[in-house]
Amino acid sequence: MSTYKIGVIGDKDSILGFKTLGVAIFPVVDAQAALSILKQVAKEDYAVLFITEELAQQLEEPIAELNKRFLPVVVPIPNNKGTLGIGMSKIKESVEKAIGADILFRKEG
Repeated sequence: MSTYKIGVIGDKDSILGFKTLGVAIFPVVDAQAALSILKQVAKEDYAVLFITEELAQQLEEPIAELNKRFLPVVVPIPNNKGTLGIGMSKIKESVEKAIGADILFRKEG
């Protein structure tokens, strides 16, 4: 029986705090380095990989390919400068796909 891990990829300032939670951190300086790490950890026992939105935006295709697999799930998160809205957009998209309606941001009126 495998024990799955959680990892986070991003700039050092944005991801360092995850280390205190026992999450594997992968500090990178650019999208090319992030892609290399993404490919490497996708072959290991990771259930969830968080990646900063800025990097996720640059790696849309490889992340989309990974998300076709059962594991790991790749989740965009804001960096220390704030959000680009990508993470929440992906969650909304997944919920709509799963249940066929926007139950998260449905506007009334």
